[in-house]
Amino acid sequence: MTDPLGTPGKFPFTRGIYPDMYRGRPWTMRQYAGFGTAEESNRRYKYLLSQGITGLSVAFDLPTQMGMDSDHALAKGEVGRVGVAICSLADMERLFDGIALGRITTSMTINSTAAILLSYYALVARAQGADMRKLSGTIQNDILKEYIARGTYIYPPRPAMRIITDLFAWAAREMPEWNTISISGYHIREAGSTAVQEVAFTMADAIAYIQSAVDAGLDIDTFAPRLSFFFNAHNNFLEEVAKFRAARRLYARLMRDRFHARNPKSMMLRFHVQTGGSTLTAQQVDNNIVRVSLQALAAVLGGAQSLHTNGKDEALGLPTEAAAALALRTQQVIACETGVVNTADPLGGSEVIERLTDEIEAGATGYLSRIDAMGGTLAAIEKGFIQSEIQNAAYEYQQAVETGREIVVGVNRFREEEKTSPPVFRMDPALEQQQVARLRELRASRSASQVEAKLTALETAARGSGNLMSRIFDCCEALCTVGEISDRLRKVFGEYQEA
Repeated sequence: MTDPLGTPGKFPFTRGIYPDMYRGRPWTMRQYAGFGTAEESNRRYKYLLSQGITGLSVAFDLPTQMGMDSDHALAKGEVGRVGVAICSLADMERLFDGIALGRITTSMTINSTAAILLSYYALVARAQGADMRKLSGTIQNDILKEYIARGTYIYPPRPAMRIITDLFAWAAREMPEWNTISISGYHIREAGSTAVQEVAFTMADAIAYIQSAVDAGLDIDTFAPRLSFFFNAHNNFLEEVAKFRAARRLYARLMRDRFHARNPKSMMLRFHVQTGGSTLTAQQVDNNIVRVSLQALAAVLGGAQSLHTNGKDEALGLPTEAAAALALRTQQVIACETGVVNTADPLGGSEVIERLTDEIEAGATGYLSRIDAMGGTLAAIEKGFIQSEIQNAAYEYQQAVETGREIVVGVNRFREEEKTSPPVFRMDPALEQQQVARLRELRASRSASQVEAKLTALETAARGSGNLMSRIFDCCEALCTVGEISDRLRKVFGEYQEA
């Protein structure tokens, strides 16, 4: 008799992508970190490694994300604020000084400039003596969700998609163990979407990337096994567990039936989870420990491959060292003390879980049909459909909070006067001047003619149809900066202006 639930490790992977799930080894425990200069972030990484993280996760500042160097006029006051400032290969070398990249996995949350930052990372690893073909990690590289939900885009969608598919092809040859994209529902949920919308719009983005790669001549079973995903974990515990199961099943069916993948690894939804930043409250910050714990448990019961747990103080600023350590301990307690790792899909078979899984998959499938009818994801973005659906959901939730239909403990119910202020992380403002000075020293010390030659070659390639990744890699090796490389591509592709 066939088990209607299926089996962990078997298509459609509703119950998990591996037969033993966490019984073989637990998920990768990451703590997202980065601030100030490379040296400051390097110290935090080494601290977190000493506390037991099993994978690094890098946050970059807004200028780096937007393709601007630290001395750009628009970068003033933003350097190192929400992540580490990386302008050049020299910065990346300082960021990972004393950390053996050949022996650890790294996740980098970067999109518009992902090709540049991945090149810097690979060059640092190679200089350490690591084999680029064996490097393991993930680059977010998800530009579509920037147009939908976040805004750190540079180029119009179509040339941006070209860079992404060029990276797919290049990495398949040069870095075959690297996850070339982390298709992100996280930021869609942070912008206010529902759980169904998070799954639907993430899958819509995935379809666009996969189709673009196929149209560029890439074989589905060559690049699809290196695709990965990034989801949010919110407070509705059972819904979140079901959401992860529904996403896994929907993706497996899309890959088999729509894209005709044959390799089972092409059908496996591998995903990272971060607990919900937008659920954290500045009021009664200790309540956030409870929220993060439940969200992390939902991610584990939903079958995540890696996990970041937010610090309790992140509604106030970057996490303090103590808050980051406590967030990591939350993962370690779940892994070592709860027993949930001893069973694959512990909640599978629950009537409510199975019903919610079916409902979320059906709701997401309905959205995908509407997007297909509009002409696909890019057309839906250009028409503003996806953005407006998220905005409407965010408005409805905010109205529910303000009227008390949705309870947020410590905010609109069970409030109390705050007696003490928790410690807040403060960054030294002098670090920005230090970063700018180092950048200018780099420009003065390198070969200006070599820099110009590599940038000109990149510009020429961008005006043609060849793969851009090797040209970007050459620029990075010649000590070209993030801003210089991005500006040459801006010259060819222009900048995206939202309608």
